Amino acid sequence: MLYRVIQKFGLDVLQWNEVDDSHSSTVYQCTLLHGENVYLKIPFTKLKFQRELSAYEILQGSVPIPYLINYWSGDEECPGAFLISALKGKPLTAKTTPTVAYQVGTLHAKMHSVTPPTNGDFIGINNEFDNWSNFIERQFQSFAADVRDILDERLYEKAIEKYKKMKQQLPSPDGPSFVHMDFRPANIIVHDGSISGVIDFESARFGSTEIDFTKLYCDILSLDSSLYQAYKDGYSSIRPLINLEEVLPFYRFTDAFNSIGWCKRRGVEKNALFLEENIARLKKWVL
Repeated sequence: MLYRVIQKFGLDVLQWNEVDDSHSSTVYQCTLLHGENVYLKIPFTKLKFQRELSAYEILQGSVPIPYLINYWSGDEECPGAFLISALKGKPLTAKTTPTVAYQVGTLHAKMHSVTPPTNGDFIGINNEFDNWSNFIERQFQSFAADVRDILDERLYEKAIEKYKKMKQQLPSPDGPSFVHMDFRPANIIVHDGSISGVIDFESARFGSTEIDFTKLYCDILSLDSSLYQAYKDGYSSIRPLINLEEVLPFYRFTDAFNSIGWCKRRGVEKNALFLEENIARLKKWVL
C-alpha cells in the first residue's frame, strides 16, 4: 500500500520509516530525494479519512497545523491517503516549561473557539453537541461488551454502577466546539520552546469541550502544578475555561474503561502494558 501511495503522489523517496505512536492510521516519515521531510498518512477507515480531511479545511487559519500538500481519496483497497508537511520539533513531554504549557492552553482554546459551520454542512465531522449525553453513552456502551470479556464480573458491574452515578453529576455541556478527541502530548509538536502545531484529527467532532482535557491532564498537567496553572492561564486568555475538577473525574474514569475495550479490539497481547495500566486505573476508581 505504501508503494501505491508513493506512486499516486509521484514522490521520489530516498528513505522512509513507519511512525510507531500512531493508533488510528498508518503513518510514514519520508525523506525525499532533494532532502525534504514529509509524512504519508493512511487512515484505517474511510470515515477517519473524511474526518481528517474535513479538519484541515475547518482549522486552516485558526490554529497551527501541518500543511496538507496533497491527498488521495482512495479506492476499494485503500480508504485514502494524505501527503503532509513536517512540523519542526518533537512531541510535547512532561519536561516542558510553564511558557510552553501556556501556549498549549492558548492553542487548545483557539481550537475550542472553532464552531460548526452555520450552513450545517460538517463535511465529515459530526456535530454531537445537541445530543452530547447520548454520544457519551454510545461511546461507553460500544466498548462495554469488549470490557466485559476482560474484567471479572464483580469489577465490571462496579464499573457500570460508577459510570451511571458519575454521569448524573456532570454539568451542562460547553460548546458546541471543535474537539480533537485525542489531545495528547504525542499530537502536540514543540520546537525551540514554542508550539509548532497540533496533528492527527481522525477522531475529531463538534461537541462539548469537557471531553478534550483528560489525556493532556493525565500525561502532563497532573504531574506539575505550575504547568497546570500556566495551561489554565493560557486557555483562559482566549475563552472561559470550564471547572475541570467537575468533569475530569468522569472522563478519566471513562477513558480508562474505554481504553480497556480498545485493547481488546486491537489485540490484548500486542497492547498488554497499556491494558494493565488502564485496569489499574479503573480499579482505583471503583474499588
